[in-house]
Amino acid sequence: MSDNRQLRPAATHLHPIVYAMLIGFVAWLVIAVWGFARDGLTDYLMVIVSGFIILFAAIPATLFLMAQSQQPAEEDGARDQESFRDWAAGDFRTWQDRVKGANAAIEILLPIGVLAVGMTAFAIVAHYTIPSV
Repeated sequence: MSDNRQLRPAATHLHPIVYAMLIGFVAWLVIAVWGFARDGLTDYLMVIVSGFIILFAAIPATLFLMAQSQQPAEEDGARDQESFRDWAAGDFRTWQDRVKGANAAIEILLPIGVLAVGMTAFAIVAHYTIPSV
């Protein structure tokens, strides 16, 4: 008996909303990291950490833009009109397997999202517990 799921076409691209959410989580993380800034030395370190976080998002964004520039024009039009709901309900092809689009988006966004939420919690606790100089 053949698997009907394997016969359906699978997306090989992420929906633009996933990229927008990734950028949003990165911005949130940068803002949360700056919650630890206290003095001049700490500010210097926060600039370095912010640079690493921005590079974390810049590398996949650059690869996405490079891949988009290599796609034929007729595929771009069809890709732009696909709703996020349709993309999430469909399959997403990885190099190992096929997963639902919603699961792929969660697996991509979960690490940076949890990091942003956790860093925000740490910054709030540090704000109220670390004495100001």
